[in-house]
Amino acid sequence: MGKYLNIGNVGFASIKKGIYIDKTGMVSFINKTLGTKDKLTCVSRPRRFGKSFAAQMLCAYYDIGCDSRQLFEGLIISEDNSYEKHLNQYNVIYLDITLFTSRTKDIGNVVRNINNAVLEEVSQGFGDVKKGVDLVETLVNITERTGKKFIMIIDEWDALFREAKEDIKL
Repeated sequence: MGKYLNIGNVGFASIKKGIYIDKTGMVSFINKTLGTKDKLTCVSRPRRFGKSFAAQMLCAYYDIGCDSRQLFEGLIISEDNSYEKHLNQYNVIYLDITLFTSRTKDIGNVVRNINNAVLEEVSQGFGDVKKGVDLVETLVNITERTGKKFIMIIDEWDALFREAKEDIKL
């Protein structure tokens, strides 16, 4: 289990231990978009409306590095035709943008820092990644080699806008 690559299902498991309202119908919707032009999904809700919980749920469902069957038993998604096809079948990259914005003095470096951090972890996880190749090319190469696609889940994506709102150069 990594910081960015295949983080597992621990986050969703802890969420389910508390008061949990089943929102796994969202997974069914996203499953329908996989492999289509609509595969990029933005969950836009007001602050404090469960976007981070949803991100943890999606990580747990798609992450190839864990077995989440028991976590999803009895939930809405478990009754969906797409449930078995996509459960724990993808390499998942999870990014919480606030972690990167809080670790940099220059907000303009955040994207480069994300690229470098994820590329380093992917290199450790998959080995023999060519040096000097960018993250996107690396993910494509790994997908071609392993036959397993990546799903990227970005939490707090708007943090860049919040943190750099005064910086007109960006």
